[in-house]
Amino acid sequence: MRANRNLFWLLAAFFWIAAIVYTVWTASTNEVNHQPEWIGTVGMTLSGILGAFLAFYIGSTERSLGGVLPEDRQDADIDDGDPEVGHFSPWSWWPLVLALGLGLVFTGLAVGVWIAFLGAPIVLVSIIGWNYEYYRGNFGR
Repeated sequence: MRANRNLFWLLAAFFWIAAIVYTVWTASTNEVNHQPEWIGTVGMTLSGILGAFLAFYIGSTERSLGGVLPEDRQDADIDDGDPEVGHFSPWSWWPLVLALGLGLVFTGLAVGVWIAFLGAPIVLVSIIGWNYEYYRGNFGR
């Protein structure tokens, strides 16, 4: 994590230096009123701030976890960095149906609302089917 944190600090510094250079350069080449081009300046400054936020977050996470993660140690086993991530449905088709329904709903919001009305029942049926999948067939209790 230390390398990641340092890379994000380096990226933040690069964007801030680039923003300063860009501001001076665009102000000096503008022959009408010597004003800089503000969109690029603001974009690069905000990119530097984003890099600083990420570097700070990674650094504070590293401190709260006690320093070195299992992924960073040379003597770590695979099981050291393998936590329980939850329960997943094997061979389930319901996530695919849910993605199709949500795709229709969002397409309907962008293109025409009538398409969203076609996708909404598919979303409801797929959520219900996914939740009650373990109460039928081979998985029934």
